[in-house]
Amino acid sequence: MTLRFAYNTNGAANHRLDDAIDLIAAAGYDGVALTLDIHHLDPFAEGWAREAERVAGRLERLGLGSVIETGARFLLDPRAKHEPTLVTADAAGRARRVGFLKRAIEIGAILGSEAVSFWAGVPKPGVDHDAARGWLREGLAEVAAYAEAQGVVACLEPEPGMLVETLDDYAALDIPGLRLALDTGHCLVTGEREPTAAVREFADRIGTVAIEDMARGVHIHLPFGEGDMDVPGVLDALDGIGFAGLICVELSRESHRADVMILQALAYLRACRSRP
Repeated sequence: MTLRFAYNTNGAANHRLDDAIDLIAAAGYDGVALTLDIHHLDPFAEGWAREAERVAGRLERLGLGSVIETGARFLLDPRAKHEPTLVTADAAGRARRVGFLKRAIEIGAILGSEAVSFWAGVPKPGVDHDAARGWLREGLAEVAAYAEAQGVVACLEPEPGMLVETLDDYAALDIPGLRLALDTGHCLVTGEREPTAAVREFADRIGTVAIEDMARGVHIHLPFGEGDMDVPGVLDALDGIGFAGLICVELSRESHRADVMILQALAYLRACRSRP
């Protein structure tokens, strides 16, 4: 089968959204991983629904699929990166995160996105982890049920350092309708599994995939060829399980040279697929 690739707009943060989409399309990608942010389809802006409709039309004209990503740093709180989260002690803060994820799902429905991806968050010092797990389950169940009602696939991404850090953490939740957002590089950071093994083991639960290079034990997204990722092996594993969704390149530190990296990343992936 032919694997399908997307590029995450968090790696084109210095470009207008339309310009980023055009670059991604011109390079030959099959889709866009759209990180909702203040400058890229702000979900809290007046007229957000009209903007989503406009972007949906642009993607359709360009023949691009999409995945919605929700990892913007200061979208909810300009003073605290990634806060509030689903494990914030303040109930109003958790409700704000849930509201954002529901809005992301609504945007995903307008765009016809394949999935909406999100993570758990990091409990603040002094927060009881059992209590945090209870808040998390409550929020995830609400978000997953809302996504199902909207016809959208909700995916949780295990993230190094967060309350849900590993694939086992994800599996232990067992939330109905909640799929896995597998970032293959994170497996190298946590050391839990080889990325290829993770693909095969969780084949029936994967909703979306992110890929990049990464050094073992270091959570820094690297351009392909600069870390320890067996990229050809991961692609072969995805091919082997018949994964038909978008495989999203996430190079959030490369916005300053997105014009180069968008092209270079896809060329690398294609070279991996065309090797003997």
